[in-house]
Amino acid sequence: MAGPQEAITEDEINGMELPNTKAGPRNAFTEIMSKKPIYPKYSETTKHSSNQSFPNRRDGLAAYTADPYAYKAVLFNNDKAVIIEDMFPKSSIHLLVLPKSERKVLHPFDAFEDPKLLANIKVEVERAKKMVASELRRKYGQFSKSEQPRIAARDADDAPDDLPEGRDWMKEIITGVHAVPSMNHVHVHVLSRDMVNECLKRSAHYNSFTTSFLVPLEKFPLAKDDPVREIGYGPWHAVDLICWRCKQNFGNKMSKFKVHLAEEHDKWKRE
Repeated sequence: MAGPQEAITEDEINGMELPNTKAGPRNAFTEIMSKKPIYPKYSETTKHSSNQSFPNRRDGLAAYTADPYAYKAVLFNNDKAVIIEDMFPKSSIHLLVLPKSERKVLHPFDAFEDPKLLANIKVEVERAKKMVASELRRKYGQFSKSEQPRIAARDADDAPDDLPEGRDWMKEIITGVHAVPSMNHVHVHVLSRDMVNECLKRSAHYNSFTTSFLVPLEKFPLAKDDPVREIGYGPWHAVDLICWRCKQNFGNKMSKFKVHLAEEHDKWKRE
């Protein structure tokens, strides 16, 4: 049997394909303290100021839990977990939830056998989903047809205390763990479903979030013989590119597919 297939490349893991972080001013959702670095440098990852040693870049997420206040990428921190921006986002909004449990360096299939850890991480994932939903409303609400009654009520001279619900942005979010995580620290992905970002470059990037390779928390804890445990061996990485919204099949034509995703993104945000 071939080995498990990862969703990202060694270059990404080693920080050689970092996204452009100087594209413009950061909004209130992302701006925590302007003088903080967004991501750990290699030296910070290998030997952190807390004197914890991280032997390779696959341990890089540990820097955020070791010193959560050091990085702008950290959006929330408590005694159970930290919530950060993904270094290589695959959608317009993409967060990671990192537990602080002593089981945090296990494969999630094993880590989530701990009922306390699983219960805690579900609470923090819900928190992250609310953060993403709030940012989706801020970013796209002005374009959304179903959001207009809420906007009109909000902007009225006699605005009511209870605004109309508007669009259900929580339904526009996907969550889960990869069957073959590329980083050693347990992390749960929480992202908008649009799949539009400059960091989405390969078919494996897309399929890792739109196929069964992304395992939802609801499936845990897994039975020892659960077939989900074999998902990482493929062929998830080699399947055709199929639009999440219209289901059109693009085969392996990634460039054409990305143009289509951008078009679907524009339609989606206007719903």
